[in-house]
Amino acid sequence: MSWNQDEILREMEDLTVELVNVRSVNGTPGEVEIAEKIESILRGYSYFEENPHQVWTKTVDNDPLGRKSVFALLKSEKASNRTILLHAHSDTVTIDDFGSLKEWANRPYELMDKLKESDLLPEVRADLESGDWLFGRGAVDMKSGTAAHLVVLKYLSENRHAFKGNILFMTNPIEETTHGGIIDTLPELERMQSEENLVFECAINTDFVGPLYKGDVTRYIYLGSVGKLLPAFYIRGKETHVGQAFEGMDPNLIASVLTRRIDLNADLADEAEGEVTQPPVTLKQKDLKPTYNVQTPISSFVYFNYYVHQITPDRVLDQLSLIAEDSFNDVINKLNSEYKKHCERSGMEFKQLPWKTRVTTYSALFEKVYGLHGEEVNERLGRILEQHAAHMDPREVGRLMVEELLVLDDDQSPVIVLFFATPYVPRNFVKGQTKKEKDLLEKLNLLIEEAASETGDTFTIHKFFPSLTDSSYLCLDDTDEEIEILKKNYPGMDTLYPVPIEKIRKLNIPALNFGAWGKDAHKKTERVYKPYTFGILPCLIKNYCLKVLNE
Repeated sequence: MSWNQDEILREMEDLTVELVNVRSVNGTPGEVEIAEKIESILRGYSYFEENPHQVWTKTVDNDPLGRKSVFALLKSEKASNRTILLHAHSDTVTIDDFGSLKEWANRPYELMDKLKESDLLPEVRADLESGDWLFGRGAVDMKSGTAAHLVVLKYLSENRHAFKGNILFMTNPIEETTHGGIIDTLPELERMQSEENLVFECAINTDFVGPLYKGDVTRYIYLGSVGKLLPAFYIRGKETHVGQAFEGMDPNLIASVLTRRIDLNADLADEAEGEVTQPPVTLKQKDLKPTYNVQTPISSFVYFNYYVHQITPDRVLDQLSLIAEDSFNDVINKLNSEYKKHCERSGMEFKQLPWKTRVTTYSALFEKVYGLHGEEVNERLGRILEQHAAHMDPREVGRLMVEELLVLDDDQSPVIVLFFATPYVPRNFVKGQTKKEKDLLEKLNLLIEEAASETGDTFTIHKFFPSLTDSSYLCLDDTDEEIEILKKNYPGMDTLYPVPIEKIRKLNIPALNFGAWGKDAHKKTERVYKPYTFGILPCLIKNYCLKVLNE
């Protein structure tokens, strides 16, 4: 097979459409179907017809749907243990956002015909009418990225003389929610590292990239990925009858002040290497009152998406504890101010309300309660995990564990408990501190210089992929001490979200992202830019593989 650009463009479009046609929505049997489709494509390559044992699948442990990761190992004619991992995720988000167009969400050409009849923003309509864009669920996130890896793998399988080493191809399910697919495959990668004696030089992901501002056409390549914590606040107030409202402490009021202080607070955006994360944003806020009555709520629950580049779990706890204390103080001051005004209007004597600011972390609360009750605490928390971990939202299980500690506490006053909940996403980037990383960066810089000269595109290297990605689980920058603080403040982490830290450390695969380029991922106008993604992206991946493996 020669690298004929016109043929590559056609093959990329055909493959992308074929993959988009499979409705592989996260949490549905379509995730199994897409794995079977990818496996079938791989088995059709002549190299794997001759070496069928080098294509295999790994079913996710204890998964009720039987979702699978797909692997293919390509070996060059010249034996070497040096290996590049090409990986992608195979699931998509739901198609509910397509509304009346759901029927065509996974049929790109028909969808584009239907969209022509829709009310579209001028930019979307211009892209639709240009012929340079392919629309459809998964078109950019990330079926076209998978197609790019498949095209490169096919070419290299027919030109095994052109490189020295191995290409390990891998697609994973369950990326769009918990990254459960790639976490499940880490033991398999460790096995390959051991049994096949593979030395992973780097991993290349093709998760989507796009404009960072209106009119941006820069092609971004990322040296790593943003991390994520999910700080959660359990707020216990003091219930009262609505007829004696000032005798209670409304946890919803505290939650609302917390949200106002944290939600989209740009000062809380983490920064490293000159790159800034998105600020924290609320993912859930609710009170825990199950039914209507005229008693005020007893407790509330709120948690935030918190991206991290370099800030550590202990610093996040310190930062948010201070905000929680300020918020609690504000609420107490507001209550006293409003109560004083109410007393003046009602002709009643005003006395300061009895509330005191009380904020604690999960680890501090656990240590206190354990000091009061000993091993009974672990037994009761263990029963909660045993009863609920398998079938309840893990964030709610963590909340129940906090509630259990508060039941055992000898102080029943209003309190904010700060803890971490599922998921934990490690942060990482290639720093150039080792010879391997320096070589990777040197070859990457050379690659984009050549590509820019040949294509006229503008390329920029950034450190952190700004959205969540499976690449986070191939290496990590958090220290053992930081992980220990995280676990102490993460109720039931080893059961609810068991990230195999030691396996990640052992693998330690530098994780790059050469993304499919497009717009509006997770929207009904999701679309991939064909000239770059179908023509230039697979060439970039192929050339980088050759540069790394042929040094």
